Amino acid sequence: MSAILKRETRAYFESLIGYIFLTAFFAGSGILFGVTSLQYGSTDMSGMYSGLFFILLVLIPILTMRTLSEEKRQKTDQLLLTAPISLSALVLGKFFAAMIIYSIGVCMTLVYAVVISFFGAVSWLTVVGNVVGLLLLGAAYIAVGMLISSLTENQVIAAIGGFAATLLLYLIGTVADIIPIQWIANIFRNLSFATRYGPFTYGVFDFSNVLFFISATVIFLFLTVRVLERRRWS
Repeated sequence: MSAILKRETRAYFESLIGYIFLTAFFAGSGILFGVTSLQYGSTDMSGMYSGLFFILLVLIPILTMRTLSEEKRQKTDQLLLTAPISLSALVLGKFFAAMIIYSIGVCMTLVYAVVISFFGAVSWLTVVGNVVGLLLLGAAYIAVGMLISSLTENQVIAAIGGFAATLLLYLIGTVADIIPIQWIANIFRNLSFATRYGPFTYGVFDFSNVLFFISATVIFLFLTVRVLERRRWS
């Protein structure tokens, strides 16, 4: 897995996708930080973290679009599928490579917290909770994007499909509001990424939400392995 991890991490910068993702992430988070905190002289960063949810809907599909679709397009997927490495290790290597790039962007938000700490008291517990929430949300989004990428050899289709999938996971919460049957509405609401992520932005560290994102990540990675496994034997 370590060989895949090193190869994929290096590939993000060789293909410029890593630079594009980080530049867009820094720009988006910087703008949000400016209009939600600096403009009002506030040390409350919850507005920025809430806004990042929507930015990630667009950026993470870009980050994951090439993870497996590029291998299929270049016909190198057969080499990987027949290599002496388990499919789980292959998927995890690509997953953790994407997480490394993503985590670099997330860590930038800590710099913003340091900046405003010179002007007022910062609730570091809330900031850390937000960072943990972002990492958990990003992990689940990346797993979703990788699943979509494994289904096509076209990077553009993988990006669009990833965006559609993550948007759907967001809109589930909105759909719940119009469902008249309460228990069904609760199911939809509990499956909403937005509903699960919201408490983190206010520093509320709910273990059930942590478990939800970890479970979602594992499920989508498992489905990705199954897709590759089916391709190996087809």
